[in-house]
Amino acid sequence: MRTYRNAALAAVAGLGLLLTACAPPAPEGGEQAPPATEAAEVPETPSAPVTLNILDVAGNQKLTKPMVDAFVAENPDVISAVTWETGGAPDVTGLVKPQVDSGNLSIDLVLTGNDGLSAGIGQDLWIPVVDDFGDRLSNQENYLEPAAAMQELADGYGVVVTYYPSGPLLQYDPAVVSEPPSTPEELLEWAEANPGKFGYARPANSGPGRTFLMGLPYLLGDEDPKDPENGWDKTWAYLKDLGQHIDNYPTGTGQVVTNVGDGTWSMIPTTTGWEIEPRTDGRLPNTLEAAAFDDFTWVTDAHYAAIPRGQSADKISAILLLLQDVLTPEQNAKAYDNGYFYPGPAVEGATLDLAPEESQKVLEEFGRDWYDDLIESEPSTTPLAPDQMVKAFDIWDREVGAGKFEEQ
Repeated sequence: MRTYRNAALAAVAGLGLLLTACAPPAPEGGEQAPPATEAAEVPETPSAPVTLNILDVAGNQKLTKPMVDAFVAENPDVISAVTWETGGAPDVTGLVKPQVDSGNLSIDLVLTGNDGLSAGIGQDLWIPVVDDFGDRLSNQENYLEPAAAMQELADGYGVVVTYYPSGPLLQYDPAVVSEPPSTPEELLEWAEANPGKFGYARPANSGPGRTFLMGLPYLLGDEDPKDPENGWDKTWAYLKDLGQHIDNYPTGTGQVVTNVGDGTWSMIPTTTGWEIEPRTDGRLPNTLEAAAFDDFTWVTDAHYAAIPRGQSADKISAILLLLQDVLTPEQNAKAYDNGYFYPGPAVEGATLDLAPEESQKVLEEFGRDWYDDLIESEPSTTPLAPDQMVKAFDIWDREVGAGKFEEQ
């Protein structure tokens, strides 16, 4: 079993992400089944096959759709069909809250990161699925230790379905960077000697950007890595110094990839998935290299499944069976995908040899063997609690990135 050293778990707090949206129309086929009001009302199997509409606001569909498709194919008596819709994390409350408030659900299941999950918790949108139905989700006992830590952040309202250690790592062009930095101090020296050749995206708009931001307090030895307002003196001073050699901060990771691909930048902070996948699809050349800081701490990430309040007993029953199946090694191994969330699986035993052949081929060509050793050897911690993350973004926007990014 893999073992990891984890920092104390942060409490989940709701994010104020209320957006204006209209409630979607009622599903075709007449009135909805009445919602389950007690866990005891939810049968072991649905009384008839159900259809599910899944909202993905985390880019999770590419990881879990093969798992869902496999379950539906093998269990037509449980789920007859699945439809998908996508959005961004800030869309969660705007889309789901009107449906919960009206009792007229057309979204049956939400796949989200910690941001969207926490926004929904703050608006009381989710059923406490683990508290009410933990005995039907026994495969959670097989979580990898850091995936279990990410599960704790859900406070019982979501179920971790995929996980990755994230970063921060460095990606660089070896034709320009002869010796990659191994410490933040060496990175600063390189950036000073090569102005305009290192950069990262605004953390509020970028997974790699926020991972770099949250990883620095551990690298720099800040007083409290979980308190950006009062415990990050070294981090904020460092980022201001580093920023003197950065021309601009894109408002999305896609532009970072473009900047590296066209040679504008020669080095960036990254994560395992963002380092691998752009090389697999040709957005970045496979000649790029990656490196890790000495004595760094992984800042982990995960995707969750959450069920909106007011869901019918039959649909809850079907979703529980689906999630239990998703958390088997054979199914969860499909999360390797093409390295997008590398490794991807959240449970023990979901090894690469169980992944689809295409995933195995892609990762054999584009993966990095030393990533697995690094995952085993270095400590990991959960990301900032959502309220603290909002504070970190605000401080960065005001004190680091001001004037060098476009407000969204």
